[in-house]
Amino acid sequence: MAEKKYIGPEAIIEKKKQYIMPCLAHFYQHPREFVKGSMQYLWDSEGRKYLDCYAGVSVINCGHCNPEINAKVTKQVNTLQHVCNIYLTENFVNLAEKLAEVTPGNLQKSFFCSTGSEATEGALLLAEIYTGNAEILALRQGLHGRTKLGMSVTGLQMWRTDPNPVGGIHFAPNPYCYRCPLGKKRETCDLACANAVEDIIKTATSGHPGAYIAESIQGNAGIVVPPDGYFQRVKEICEQYGTLFISDEVQTGFARTGKMFAIENWGVTPDILACAKALGNGAPISAFIASAKVADAYTRPGASTLGGNPVSSTAGLAVLEYIEQHHLKENALARGKQLRAGLRELQKKHPVIGDVRGLGLMDGAEFIEKDGSPAAEKLDDVLETMKDRGFIIGKNGAARNVMAFQPPLIITEENINDILNALDDVLTEKQL
Repeated sequence: MAEKKYIGPEAIIEKKKQYIMPCLAHFYQHPREFVKGSMQYLWDSEGRKYLDCYAGVSVINCGHCNPEINAKVTKQVNTLQHVCNIYLTENFVNLAEKLAEVTPGNLQKSFFCSTGSEATEGALLLAEIYTGNAEILALRQGLHGRTKLGMSVTGLQMWRTDPNPVGGIHFAPNPYCYRCPLGKKRETCDLACANAVEDIIKTATSGHPGAYIAESIQGNAGIVVPPDGYFQRVKEICEQYGTLFISDEVQTGFARTGKMFAIENWGVTPDILACAKALGNGAPISAFIASAKVADAYTRPGASTLGGNPVSSTAGLAVLEYIEQHHLKENALARGKQLRAGLRELQKKHPVIGDVRGLGLMDGAEFIEKDGSPAAEKLDDVLETMKDRGFIIGKNGAARNVMAFQPPLIITEENINDILNALDDVLTEKQL
């Protein structure tokens, strides 16, 4: 059989210009065409191999083309692919049962859909149905999707492309300790950013808004990890004012932080949890999950044509089984600790790294100029060079100056050492 010919990155870019809406950009000044994946590795159309340190933005937690998962998915594809969830099939109820076991607290009932945007939108709808109030509290620099409401509750300007966002939404300062929006110091702030949620409820709402929504760790904001006590205080405030707490676990779910869901790191049980991405390990599936008390308010007809389809549900079940059997939570903790320790050693040598933060294998290194301002161009240059050396690393942050590590959770100790050594070499060569 003749070897497959690929059109290459230049031709893809030309076709994008002709046939894809211009809102879709791409990473890198000189991007590659990826054609193959295997566990933590990718290959491009010219045969070059890369260590994937971004996992398709926190999707491929169990590795690219994972053979154990794909064998089960392939069998399901060849047996029953789709009938819509208004008919009875077994996989999606089994997956809902398993999610009830692995989610925190009394979360029990799921609604399946296909994307993270649908999951967060559905969670907000459920909160409004249950409370009778459409007012929403969200965080500055949060990101919750590309639907109308999802964009409206997003606190990052570059992703708020809707010229007429939904009203009734109020933004609280995010718990970004490195660049505190309130000008406080972590040691003496007394959780001012959390207490601001109560101030907003008292001064800008009806007094009992329907929902508070937050990512457990803000991904696109730059891997912003809240201080201990933040979510505990916010949950107290929400309960006091009859507001449902929605945890957006679209990026942080399924062992990414060393817990099945990141909110568990703070011992808080949300009223509703939204998840997607890694649940399918590449298969399109998402869900919002609530306690029976809250979920049972959703009684009017609702269905998702592709939500919880037999194939994606099979992938979800296989993912949960793989996480448990292969101890991915434990590996995320160990390798994340190794990565952050190594980045902090590099921080001592390279002043361009202003801050290192994260939990498990969701970690960020913030690039700064000598005056402490964001160094986005320097980060882009480093990422381009790291790509040319065989490492795919992400970027995020409001100023796009945070190097983001969200690799497959099967990554090894040797892989982490390779990343750190290559990054040290690049920063040294560039005198950063």
